Amino acid sequence: MGPGALILAGPTASGKSTWALWLAQQLRPHCALEIISVDSALVYRGMDIGTAKPSTAEQQLVPHHLLDLMEPSASYSAAQFVADALGLIKQIRARGALPLLVGGTMLYIKALRDGLDDMPASDPTVRAALDARAAREGWPALHAELATVDPATAARLQPQDAQRIQRALEVFTQTGKPLSSFHLGAARRTVTDLNEPATALPLIALEPHARVWLHERIAQRFDSMLASGFVAEVEALKARPDMHAQLPAMRCVGYRQAWTALESGDLRPLRETGIAATRQLAKRQLTWLRSMPDRLSLPADAPDIQAQLLAAVLQHINATHA
Repeated sequence: MGPGALILAGPTASGKSTWALWLAQQLRPHCALEIISVDSALVYRGMDIGTAKPSTAEQQLVPHHLLDLMEPSASYSAAQFVADALGLIKQIRARGALPLLVGGTMLYIKALRDGLDDMPASDPTVRAALDARAAREGWPALHAELATVDPATAARLQPQDAQRIQRALEVFTQTGKPLSSFHLGAARRTVTDLNEPATALPLIALEPHARVWLHERIAQRFDSMLASGFVAEVEALKARPDMHAQLPAMRCVGYRQAWTALESGDLRPLRETGIAATRQLAKRQLTWLRSMPDRLSLPADAPDIQAQLLAAVLQHINATHA
C-alpha cells in the first residue's frame, strides 16, 4: 500500500485547489499525488464556471477524481461520496500514490472521518410531494411542521432552508422517526473500512486569520466568474427541461442567486447577493472546521503558508513510511 490519505480542507476561496496543484508539483521527488474532490457541486457536468472547476489543463497535470460524475438534474449524497472516496483511496494507495482529498463540503469530510448514520435513501415520490406543498404553503410553514415532529433539527435550521427542511421531513415521512434520532445511531460506515483508525485521514485546514482577506478573495472570485460567463452558464442550465430551482445542484451557492436573478429579470443585485451568500458559506465552513479539534489548522493568509503546508504534508508522508 502507498502512503496514507490526507485531507486538505478550508472555506471557499481559501486557495485549496491552487495549493493542491502546487503540492503535487513539489512532492514529485517524494511520491505521486492524486486529488479526490470533496465538493458537492463539482460532481455535476455543465457546472464549471460557478464551481471554479479545475481546467482541462489542470486535470492533465494531476489526476483528479469525482469530477463530472452526473447530470445536474440528479442528486449525489454523502453516502455515495463515502463509498466512492473509500474505493478511490484504496485504488490510489495501491498505485503507490498519495490520495489528497481536497474541498470544502464539510458534511462529506465529517461522514468520511466519523462515519455515516444508517438513514433511508431519498424517495423521489415523497420529495415531489414535499416540493408541491412548499410551492403552495411556503417553506416556513413546512419548517413549523418540522418543529412539531423534530424540534432538535428544526432549531438548527432557518425557515427558508428548503433543502434541509425537505430532507428532515422526508426522513420522518419514510420512517416515522426524527432525523435527529439517526445521529445517535450505531450503524455506521466509516474510514475503518480501510482497516485503519480515523487518524488515517488527518485533516489540514486552511483557516485565514483575517476575515477581510477571505472576503476580498471571495469578491474577486465572484467577479471573475461573472466575467467568465457565469450568467450564461446558469441560463443554459435553466433552459433545460430537466432542471428546476429546487434541485440540489441549483441550490449551490452562486447558482441559486443567479437562478433567482434570471427569474426576476433583474441581474443588478446578483453580484451583491452572490458575494453575500458565499461569505455565509465560508462562515459555515469555518464553523464546521473548528468543531474538529484534531485538525491541523494553518493560516491561509500567512506569508509563509507554502512552507508550512509543504512541511505538514512531508511530515505525514514520512510518518506513514516510518
